[in-house]
This record gives sequence, structure tokens and C-alpha cells, in this order.
Amino acid sequence: MKIIVSLCIALLTLSCNGQTKQKPMDAKKEMTEKDWKNTLSDQEYYVLRQKGTERPFTGTYWNTFEDGTYECAACGNPLFTSETKFESDCGWPSFDQAIKGSVVYKEDNTFGMKRVEVLCAKCDGHLGHIFDDGPKDTTGERFCINSVSVKLKKK
Repeated sequence: MKIIVSLCIALLTLSCNGQTKQKPMDAKKEMTEKDWKNTLSDQEYYVLRQKGTERPFTGTYWNTFEDGTYECAACGNPLFTSETKFESDCGWPSFDQAIKGSVVYKEDNTFGMKRVEVLCAKCDGHLGHIFDDGPKDTTGERFCINSVSVKLKKK
């Protein structure tokens, strides 16, 4: 009996040692709307918290192609890499994919349109929308993102 128990413990130890420890997910950033209003600029608050949209061809990053990571302007969550940014001529920064786990999607039927909204997974800030008219040689997706929703952390 002792041999069987010893073998079970040894097998359990071996199987646990072979597992990769997963990094715990960063906690959601939750703040009151008053706190967000005091933290963000008026335009950031309008877009990120009230689901607004900046005018096309006016944002900082619509025509920027520097190396780096685009982070959420509200909470700093890494969202997109410069390698996934492409020129779409839509007037907003466009990416063909987000960093895995960095965004969440929500059905958006406002203004009589059927779209999919893209939100920051950490603070639920409104980033923009996703469409299926992106580059066919990669994902075919176009994340149409408001410049004011992101900040470029240059390499």
C-alpha cells in the first residue's frame, strides 16, 4: 500500500512540475464616472466613456507608422502593436489584430447600424469598431480605432 501511495505522489509531483504557471490577469480598472471625468481630457472622456467618435483625419495617429505599442489612453493596457497597423484611408488608425486578450467586443446597433464595438478589456473604455474589410492577406479585419483612445509607447 505504501508503494502505491508513493507512486501516486511521485506521478502527481511530476505532472505538476511540467505545467507552466500562468501569469494572473491584470485586475479590471474600475473608477467612478466622476473619477474618469477628473482623470481624462474632455475629448478622451467623450470618446472613451461616452462612446463618442473623433472626426476622421483629425486624430494624432491616423497617419502615424512609428514602431511601438498602442496602449489604452485611460488605463495603459497594451492593445495593438505597430506591426499590425496599416493604411486604410478611413481617417482613423487601423489595425488588423489586437493583442490577445486586450480587447472585448460588444454588439452595437446605434444610429441604425449593426456594428461590433471594441472596448478595452481592462477598463471598458470605448476604442472604436471592428469591420471585415481589412487586409485579406492577414486577418481580413479592420480595427477602426479613435486616436484619442490610444497612446503610442514608442520602441
